[in-house]
Amino acid sequence: MYAIIRTGGKQAKVHEGDVIDVEHLRTEGEIEFTPLLLVDDAGTVFSQRDALKDTRVVARVVGESAGPKVDLFKYKAKTGYRRHQGHRQRYTTLEVMRIDAPAGAKRNDPEPKQAAAEPTAEPAEAKAPAVTKAKAKVEPKAKAPGAAKGKASGAAKEKASAATKAKTPAARKKKES
Repeated sequence: MYAIIRTGGKQAKVHEGDVIDVEHLRTEGEIEFTPLLLVDDAGTVFSQRDALKDTRVVARVVGESAGPKVDLFKYKAKTGYRRHQGHRQRYTTLEVMRIDAPAGAKRNDPEPKQAAAEPTAEPAEAKAPAVTKAKAKVEPKAKAPGAAKGKASGAAKEKASAATKAKTPAARKKKES
């Protein structure tokens, strides 16, 4: 059996025992909702107001949480217009305790679980421990001497100076002749 309830401007499909997050509710303890639609275990749909006026979905407040942070930023080019705003939606966590069905609704009661009084006859197979590959350590490459932070080696300096000399007008004239 499930029901569709409305809370916080949204609708949610709930079964008994479900835990759902809804828009923040300023309450504690138990909350009752009137369902918009109810479907019983036989598949019969109840959606008429007069059939649903006596039905209730009872939920218990489990806790509160906050959603992800949303950053809003408005910007217009070349005007110095910038607006920054943040938002974090608050939610209430509910556990659906029971659904009180209308008259004529069929409910399948869950069969009681039998205790495991009889152990299984099959022995549990012993599993061999899984073989894992050892990760090889990767050693960092050794740096060339003199290649410390931002310092170029002698050969690199010569190439850089030759390139800048070729860009000057006097160097171009020498190159042409």
